[in-house]
Amino acid sequence: MKTTLAAAALLAALPALALADGSPRDTWGRAGILSSENRAELPPITLSSGMPLADAPWVLTSGTYYSFEIQGDGSAELALEGAGFFHAIWINEIVVNDLEIRPIGLNSIEFDDAGTMEVSFVAIKPGEYFLRIPNSTGETQRIAITIQ
Repeated sequence: MKTTLAAAALLAALPALALADGSPRDTWGRAGILSSENRAELPPITLSSGMPLADAPWVLTSGTYYSFEIQGDGSAELALEGAGFFHAIWINEIVVNDLEIRPIGLNSIEFDDAGTMEVSFVAIKPGEYFLRIPNSTGETQRIAITIQ
């Protein structure tokens, strides 16, 4: 009976042993989900007064490790909010001026001056999310994010 249950559990888990793009998890090595085999670079988000945040929406795969830069040009004091998105991901680190921050969670970020911030994370919870400039209504002031 125990052997049958163990075999059934293994068969149920087999589809989970490969990424959505077909890469098997056994190529990840010791780093596991943080392995370079499981990483993708997203286009940067630009924080600039009157300019669009991004060129296109992001479509992410749950379980994949992503990184992107947020570039502020200092033209205005601008923030990004997106609590729903930040709660649907696991943030590995945020790097600002070569300082690594490893937060438990995040609701928003703000640029008072020009600078660059790099965010690396694992997409977790499938759904529709966004990042936007607070209190903005224009479509160019937000980026739509889908986690599949």
